[in-house]
Amino acid sequence: MALNFFDQFMTPWLLGIPLIALALVLPWILFPTPTARWVNNRLLTLQGWFISQFARQLLMPVNLAGHKWALLLTSLMLFLITLNMLGLLPYTFTPTTQLSLNMGFAAPIWLATVLIGMRNQPTIALAHLLPQGTPTPLIPILIIIETISLFIRPFALGVRLTANLTAGHLLIQLIAMAAFVLSSTMPVVAILTATVLFLLTLLEVAVAMIQAYVFILLLSLYLQENV
Repeated sequence: MALNFFDQFMTPWLLGIPLIALALVLPWILFPTPTARWVNNRLLTLQGWFISQFARQLLMPVNLAGHKWALLLTSLMLFLITLNMLGLLPYTFTPTTQLSLNMGFAAPIWLATVLIGMRNQPTIALAHLLPQGTPTPLIPILIIIETISLFIRPFALGVRLTANLTAGHLLIQLIAMAAFVLSSTMPVVAILTATVLFLLTLLEVAVAMIQAYVFILLLSLYLQENV
């Protein structure tokens, strides 16, 4: 039994090697590789259909210049979904509960969208820092506020993903421990607690997919502002 509820979020080590590296490589092994055949099997067909539907839905509001990002954003979304789903299995580790990892995903892509906006349309990119029709005395204050909100975006992306997954894992652990403790003294209450645990697990499966989608959706919105 864990001595601390937050021990489950510590990176496990084996022979002095952090297993987070293995957890980051594993998702790519699970996806089947397309073949050169004219007709694929059901799994490859379903995978291709899902990827094409997601890419179309994600890039529909984005200009044509931003469609070059389809491969990057779709790959990152599949990667995040797989990491989040694998972290729900027993005796596993969820890398996306680490804020440093999520910031490593969010900050470079956010910075790339900002640099693209500054290079291609600097006037429009700078115009986002000052809403139209702002009274003259409020111009310096609004510029400072909008600049802070711009630079806080990658931090908000990382914290959102980390906080949602961490809270869900903590709730699952607390309810699982309660069901285990009550099983010997109050079996009926333990059964009800186990039912709540099952429903919460289903909710966490949905959260794992939704949070990955929201992460990529916000990145695509930042991209839309700068292309």
